Amino acid sequence: MLAPPGAGKGTQGERIAQRYGVPHISTGDMFREEAARQSPTGERLRGYLNKGDLVPDDLVLELVHDRIVAAARETGGYVLDGFPRTLPQAEAAAEIGKETGTSPQAVLYLDAPPDVLIRRLGGRGENRSDDIGDVIRHRIDVYAEYTRPLLDYYQGRGLVITIDAAQSIDDVSRAIFRALDGYAADT
Repeated sequence: MLAPPGAGKGTQGERIAQRYGVPHISTGDMFREEAARQSPTGERLRGYLNKGDLVPDDLVLELVHDRIVAAARETGGYVLDGFPRTLPQAEAAAEIGKETGTSPQAVLYLDAPPDVLIRRLGGRGENRSDDIGDVIRHRIDVYAEYTRPLLDYYQGRGLVITIDAAQSIDDVSRAIFRALDGYAADT
């Protein structure tokens, strides 16, 4: 899934995984769990998370590679949430796909205007350090600069399905399932 912060990747990723019986691999959840452990890697992650910056590609790949490989081998599929976020990560994901004999079936782009994103992020109530004032705006700016260009990369491969993420959570889920049920039937 590609989406700006606050568009609903986590919520929808969980729903998609449940519906199709595959793991939901959320880099954001992984990063927050590792940071909470206060390991050296967690300390390194905390700095990026607190500022709303992207985690460097090498660190992301170190954390996600084995989970993706395991998910592909155990279930034959997975939902990626928060990975890839940069072109080098997308290229690495393609290499992991070659390694596991998997390839993306679809790339969901959850689209929502900035005012909706800011309202959602500010009202999450999760007490996340990356969901406060200036950090929220910075995260949206970082997304626009580094992640949004992946749309061209995946559109060129004919994989992008755009979903209006400004709708209610349930309406977004229904739109996603309408789009993905055809893919699930083909597998």
